[in-house]
Amino acid sequence: MPNRKPLLPDAARRTAAWCGVLLLVAGVVAVAVWLCVTLKTAVTPVLLALLGTALLGPVHRWLTAHKVNRSVAAGLTCAALVAVVGGAGYIVVTALVDTGDQIVSSLKDAGQWVIDHFDVAGSANVDDLAENAKGLVEKFGASAAGGLLTGISLIGSLLTTAVLALLLTFFFLRDSDRAAHLAHAVAPRGQGDLVEAMGRRAFEAVEGFMRGTTFIALIDAVCITVGLLILRVPGAVGLGALVFVGAYIPYLGAFISGAVAVLVALADRGFVIALWALGVVLAVQVLEGHVLQPVIQSRTVQMHPAMVMIALTAGASVAGLVGMLLAVPLCAAAFGVIGELRRDFEAEGPERAVPEGS
Repeated sequence: MPNRKPLLPDAARRTAAWCGVLLLVAGVVAVAVWLCVTLKTAVTPVLLALLGTALLGPVHRWLTAHKVNRSVAAGLTCAALVAVVGGAGYIVVTALVDTGDQIVSSLKDAGQWVIDHFDVAGSANVDDLAENAKGLVEKFGASAAGGLLTGISLIGSLLTTAVLALLLTFFFLRDSDRAAHLAHAVAPRGQGDLVEAMGRRAFEAVEGFMRGTTFIALIDAVCITVGLLILRVPGAVGLGALVFVGAYIPYLGAFISGAVAVLVALADRGFVIALWALGVVLAVQVLEGHVLQPVIQSRTVQMHPAMVMIALTAGASVAGLVGMLLAVPLCAAAFGVIGELRRDFEAEGPERAVPEGS
């Protein structure tokens, strides 16, 4: 019986097969995102705990390597986290509160300078813009808070999320040695090693991102603060704190915090000092992009800037500021999993090939 000619050519059939795979993956991802948004009260502490575990993992491993009990090591690590985050938060908040009015006033003066010199918006006045912005903030605050009880509820929710994330971080650190057994338990038969390898690659990517970003943020904040202090820009410590916080949102955070520093310098110290401040910010960004990131951060989290911006946009659209914070490490973890799958497929390539004549 003669072979029947396929209805579609090979290229069309391969394209259709890949389209089907992409649609299936997109559907799974869409359902996963919908579930995460629906269950965000439970999902957010888990994701934050994973970030905390990735950041504190080296400390916990160092303690356990020195014969410290795993539970005690996890408790000491979480206590250190509370002390460091609490101290850093106190310093950042204090710096921003102490210099906040000065920074806002400087930004207002800088906006008026731009309007006066470039005739922006015709007869627009910064005071009008400030009043409009204040009105919008008040309306947003009223609608978001909905009174004192809602505000207290919001604070309680944030505290609950923080406490739950801390407790989960403790358990994740203490029981991290059981992760490999869990991977083999939940994986399909014969795929335990692959699932364990994917989990390790994903966690290494998140760990590299958190460790590298924290160190880079500290260096950026110190360098920019020192530069602004030398230039005698008002609110230099508060601006440095803003740089440190913004560094956890790649590219976008550095751009916004750097622009604020330059505008403050423009308003209070003049055009020449503003150019020097811009030079300081650009020099730090060049140092970060060409020295710090390649040396400090793991190769597993090196992504193209376009992919980072897409991830930030998607994260912001799904979960706002928390989504922007989680977008890049989750994207890095996904790339780590894909890389492990590709390496496994390439390793098994010769075995999957069908010998001729079979």
